[in-house]
Amino acid sequence: MYSFNESREIINNTISKINLSDGPAELFDPIKYTLSTGGKRLRPALVLMSCELFSGKIDKAIMPALGIEMFHNFTLLHDDIMDKSLIRRNKPTVHKKWNENIAILSGDVMSILSYKYITKCNEEILPSVIDLFNQTAIMVCKGQQHDMNFEALQTVTVDEYLNMIELKTSVLIAASIKLGALIGGANQTDTNLMYNFGKNLGMAFQIQDDMLDVYGVLKNFGKKPGGDIIANKKTYLLVKALEIASSEQKTRIYNQLKKKDFDPDEKISSILSVYNKLNIKDITEGLIKEYLSKSKSELEKVSLDNYKKEQLMDLFEILLNRNN
Repeated sequence: MYSFNESREIINNTISKINLSDGPAELFDPIKYTLSTGGKRLRPALVLMSCELFSGKIDKAIMPALGIEMFHNFTLLHDDIMDKSLIRRNKPTVHKKWNENIAILSGDVMSILSYKYITKCNEEILPSVIDLFNQTAIMVCKGQQHDMNFEALQTVTVDEYLNMIELKTSVLIAASIKLGALIGGANQTDTNLMYNFGKNLGMAFQIQDDMLDVYGVLKNFGKKPGGDIIANKKTYLLVKALEIASSEQKTRIYNQLKKKDFDPDEKISSILSVYNKLNIKDITEGLIKEYLSKSKSELEKVSLDNYKKEQLMDLFEILLNRNN
């Protein structure tokens, strides 16, 4: 079975061969730029690995996997506009490099191209594939809206936050794995188990991203830690800290959040000191492991020999060691 890294390489090679040269350049160059900036390729790699798990082959899953990656990057392109983000993967975002109108229109084309590639599958599963993709796309948009709504709220509960990341991040990972299973010929029980496997994996993945933004090592994580704190972004760490903090600690956090003029290092240090007193890192790591345990449990129920699942099991170690 192809490893995760081998599956990523197949996707990268496929992306490098896409012909997007029809023009106008202002429409297609941002798409090529977005796809060329790299990324984890987690979602399309999972499509391939899931498909191979059930069929022993990946050829019929490559184009749908590309569609998943196209859709994911489309959401990032539009998210960057809404979040006013200037950097993505250590490079200028599309709306910064070109402008917002170009970014919106190029994103629209990417969303259409995602359908073009995802629907390149056998006719007998096409209705299920389209239904899965449509439901997932709507849920991702719901998650993004919740995330934007949170910006105007002083307090967000842990349950509200977890629901938001399930919609915004986790369901697309779950759908990627279920898509691969569908293409690979899995039965309904197994495709549902694979979806649940992916959903819990996606939750762990996003929560760890939250943690790495604060506690990650710069040379391994790829960006200076503390960006979410500087941006007042509601992450699991912040939401959980406000849930369990004392009145004095809450006041300290809120005082930092409401400052308009501040020293970034001082703000990070102040909030981080509260996190450390509350053992937020340990609590967060515990929740990550809880979701990984749920994910592993779902995968173990799939009606295939364990040796066929070994490469997917390795994802747990890859995820847990991202900051080492």
